[in-house]
Amino acid sequence: MKLKSKNFWSVVMIIFIIAFDQITKYFAKSALYPDKAKNFIKGFVEFRYTENTGAAFSLFSGGRWFFIALTALVAVCILVYMFTKAEKNLWLFWSLGVIFSGAAGNLIDRIFLGYVIDFINPTFVNFAVFNIADCAVTLGTISLIACLVFDMFKKGERE
Repeated sequence: MKLKSKNFWSVVMIIFIIAFDQITKYFAKSALYPDKAKNFIKGFVEFRYTENTGAAFSLFSGGRWFFIALTALVAVCILVYMFTKAEKNLWLFWSLGVIFSGAAGNLIDRIFLGYVIDFINPTFVNFAVFNIADCAVTLGTISLIACLVFDMFKKGERE
């Protein structure tokens, strides 16, 4: 795969994830605001509109500008690392791209709305309401950890 092709497709993936996140949040707000809930898979997942002014699990609510600055800094660092150091490892490269996409999706909400729209509520367990961007950050992080562990064992075998 050519370097330019990889960069192009990673940008396409990033745009797709951010767009999907923003579109689903738009529909969640349109259909569920202010306090409606709709079963998606009864007894498993429902859609419920919430506004999160904090971090994960609504921790540290009210720190809008802190979270904007922190998220923007982390997002820029991810992009710089992706396109300077991580290009040789496709798994690492795409994992970072997925994490960046999620961070950017929630950053857009924080900047323009002052809060993050969450709407996916797992009803089979007592858990936080979340969104597509949160899924991207979580899945990207899991993939990143798996990549790093795999790489660590691979380096250990060579020594």
